[in-house]
Formats: sequence, C-alpha cells, structure tokens
Amino acid sequence: MYAIVEIAGQQFKVAKDQKVYVHRLATEEGKKVSFDNVLLLDDNGKVTIGAPAIDGAAVEAKVVKHLKGDKVIVFKKKRRKGYRVKNGHRQSLTEIIIENIKASGAKKAAPAKAKAEKAAPKKEAAPKAKAKTEAKPAAKKAAPKKEAASDDLSKKTVAELKEMAKAAGIEGISSMKKADLIAALSK
Repeated sequence: MYAIVEIAGQQFKVAKDQKVYVHRLATEEGKKVSFDNVLLLDDNGKVTIGAPAIDGAAVEAKVVKHLKGDKVIVFKKKRRKGYRVKNGHRQSLTEIIIENIKASGAKKAAPAKAKAEKAAPKKEAAPKAKAKTEAKPAAKKAAPKKEAASDDLSKKTVAELKEMAKAAGIEGISSMKKADLIAALSK
C-alpha cells in the first residue's frame, strides 16, 4: 500500500515504515503528525484518486529529527566583466517516518479550522475599508474651486499659460516660469 501525499508544499510517494526528508515542519522531535491532503491511494492494486484530495484519508508520521541538508554552492559569473558571486545554502529539513496510511475514517486537521476563522475577520474588515474610501471622495468634492482651477492650470503648457496671462493683462510674463504663471493667474 502506498499513497501520494502533499507535505509542506511538496508531493511525496510514501509507504509504511518509509523514511522521508521534507521541508522543516513546526512540530517537535518525537511528536506524531497527520497529513490529510492525500492525493492518491493504492491499496494492492485498488487505486483511489482524489479530486483534489481524498476525503477521510490520512497519512500518519512521526518526526524523528530536524536537520540541515547538504551545502549547495551558488556561483554566478559573467565572463570578461570581473563579476563573480559565491553564495552557499543549506536547506532546513525534517526527517519523518511514515507509521500508518489510513484510507478512510481520518479526521480533518485542526489548523484548517483556524485558517477559516482567520479568513472570516478579514472579510468583515473589508466592508469597513470600503466605507472609509467612500467617505474620502465626498471630502474632496467639498474642496474650494480655486484648487480645481489650479489643477487645470497645471495641466496646461507654458505657452497656453502665457497667452492666458496676456489676456488677463499680467505684465512681465516673458521671465516667469510655469509655477509663477500659475500663481499669477490663480490670484
């Protein structure tokens, strides 16, 4: 009997009494762990495929120890440029032994319920955020018209602003910059 199970984001083909190295689990050494995300079960030729997981199936394992994997050297080089970077990495692993594979009758893990409870408050917080964003546009509409006029002036080119200043009778526009023209026209 074997199963394909997802453990710490990776899929493993496991059988009873098999030793597996997985990404670091947050469980202490010597404790038992149950993985309920079983994707496929093979019971002596009888294959059960989940969609995506098999309901009620679970793989029970015991954490043997936490360790680090072999060192991996990452060396980057660009020829003729004098660019060389050397980095090392050791992956944190957990060694587990598969103790039992249950085809049915297993209970769902408790962390899934905790995740569902955490997701619910976020949904309630979202309508409050929408209410706040709706209140802000109303405040912007109440702003004075001078700011709206200056926004329109800032979108115009310097040549257009100089023509408007000539029409308004403002003197000395040839030496004015765009900000000075906007200030003079908004008075």
